[in-house]
Amino acid sequence: MNDATESDRPGAARQTLLRKLFAIHPVLAPENAGAERLKQTLSVWALMAIGIGATIGTGIFVLTGTVAANESGPAITISLGIAAFGSGLAALCYAEFAAFLPVPGSAYSYTYATLGEVMAWFIGWNLLLEYGISASAVAVSWSAYVVNLLANWGIHLPSTWIHAPFHENAAGHLVASGAIMNVPAALIVLALSTLCYVGIQETARVTNVMVVVKVAVIVVFIVAGLKYVSPANWHPYIPPNTGTPGHFGWSGVLRGAGIIFFSYVGFDTASTTALEVRNPQRDLPLGIIGTLVVSTVLYVAMAAVITGMVPYFKLNVDAPVAAALDAHPALSWLRAFVIMGAIIGMTSVILTSILGQPRILLSMADDGLLPPIMSRCHPRFKTPHVATAITGIGAALIAALFPLGVLADLISIGILLAFAVVCIGVLVMRHTRPDTPRPFRVPWAWVLCPLGAVVCLTMTKFLSNATWIRLVVWTALGAVIYVAYGYKHSKQRT
Repeated sequence: MNDATESDRPGAARQTLLRKLFAIHPVLAPENAGAERLKQTLSVWALMAIGIGATIGTGIFVLTGTVAANESGPAITISLGIAAFGSGLAALCYAEFAAFLPVPGSAYSYTYATLGEVMAWFIGWNLLLEYGISASAVAVSWSAYVVNLLANWGIHLPSTWIHAPFHENAAGHLVASGAIMNVPAALIVLALSTLCYVGIQETARVTNVMVVVKVAVIVVFIVAGLKYVSPANWHPYIPPNTGTPGHFGWSGVLRGAGIIFFSYVGFDTASTTALEVRNPQRDLPLGIIGTLVVSTVLYVAMAAVITGMVPYFKLNVDAPVAAALDAHPALSWLRAFVIMGAIIGMTSVILTSILGQPRILLSMADDGLLPPIMSRCHPRFKTPHVATAITGIGAALIAALFPLGVLADLISIGILLAFAVVCIGVLVMRHTRPDTPRPFRVPWAWVLCPLGAVVCLTMTKFLSNATWIRLVVWTALGAVIYVAYGYKHSKQRT
């Protein structure tokens, strides 16, 4: 009898450990999720401004050109369509979760409520790639456009202070570039972090203005550029593969979709402001879906025009929109206007990326998985000021040290994994809490949710091997932090 009892102990211990690791977080009503610490000021239009502000930036002003030049050719519009399709399926799932569970943790909180703690940690940790590194990646593009504009004015900054000290070679390895650091990229991150520190209402007002300006610039560019589109530049529409997977052909189209996927992350940012929305059950679904629709239309139109204005292989430059204008002297009057619009557009993306990450850190700290200092909110500004400061400093350092290509791939893989898990989570919640009222429901959920997860996971297969290696290293680092701190301090068990 004693022998049997002893032999059962290892199995019982393993079951107990698994129960702890996959413990489900109780679903909290908004009034119990800490809303009193933050200021509820956002409307559906403010949410769309934040979402569009986070979406339309480097993707439309830089990646439409570089992905066309290196991966998909003129079929960048197909890549954008595939990314938009996957994002649309994920957006529907986000809308159901955001209305049902309006908390600031976004995909992290949704995963905790459906798939358990260890999966929530994995998603939350990888969301840091999405937000912090997104701010850094866009800051690198911002720096390139600012340097270009200053050069037009006769102001030339030292090369060693406007480029990253590392770049990625053909084998996907980081090598020294000879530069010291990208100072403009770091400075813009620190400046916008200060604005996020001061308050959500101030951030929303600045975002509204920048969104109006950049959308106007994009529309003007599309209308003016249509006259100079040559259909010959769209042939071949899908350039033949060079023999290297992901370098043109259909594999290039799919890899391009995976890379540019991070350009659609704006609706996720909107969901992180759930506790600062006046009517989250109604406004969050509208803001999320509205953001994706507007952004997709502008992205596809911009990509079609830019690849029609110049051959796709000439767009592998830091400022491809400016390159398209340079190819047509009659549009020289538009150049400065577009560059300023691109700079303003990317500024709004950096701002909203910095806005999102501290609120995820706040949720993780509230759950005990990160130190409690991360959940502190400023008594006057009503913002997660400590998490904002840490986010800003970290993003500034990354922007100063790493090139855009490395950062864009890392962001995309983090987003794709998060989106896939959220799609699965909707089905889990439908099974575990079928009778709970839902202000918004994904139509045909048993078809669209699995399809969304499959599309997102499939696109991760077309990202580079180096990206997967970096993801494994990042996840291993997160696992160490979870074991050393999060598992021991989790409030779910205490």
